[in-house]
Amino acid sequence: MRIATRSVSRATASSMVVAAALALVGFQATEQTASAATKKAPSVVTCTAANTKLTVTEVSRPINHLLLKATNTGSKPCNAYIAPYLRAGADAQAPLAWAEETTPQAVVTLEHGQSAYAGITTSTPDGEGGAKEKTLGVIFTDRKGNATDKETTLKLPQDGVFFNSTAIVTYWQDNAKDALSW
Repeated sequence: MRIATRSVSRATASSMVVAAALALVGFQATEQTASAATKKAPSVVTCTAANTKLTVTEVSRPINHLLLKATNTGSKPCNAYIAPYLRAGADAQAPLAWAEETTPQAVVTLEHGQSAYAGITTSTPDGEGGAKEKTLGVIFTDRKGNATDKETTLKLPQDGVFFNSTAIVTYWQDNAKDALSW
């Protein structure tokens, strides 16, 4: 019986040594993976006029719509939060309303060279007043909806675009189709 006990004890001891070695290797590997992930993960910044290029274009469909495009030109990924503040014309007293029903499921994050899109309805038949405007002021927002920086002024297509009281802008979308489909 002593022989059996010794072999069981040696087997148990060997198993414990192997388990301890594997646990140590696993801990070191986990630590290295976490450390590598921390070093490789680029920080994400807020999209602003400093790290994006803005363009506005007229689209053929739907009618009375413009497409605002923000392309990340920075070296870090950026988040296009909520929707842009837009001012139609130099004399506009208030920004266009945001189309709340266009809220995406997640914040639009742009890698270098990627774009976010916002659809702009310029007017509808049931709108009041209005004027032909030649410029569009754009201000990005932070995660709380506050303005991030100074206004970027874009020249509107053609010789100007008509805006009335029903003008509205969508939240940032990750593709042009969604920005123009509501």
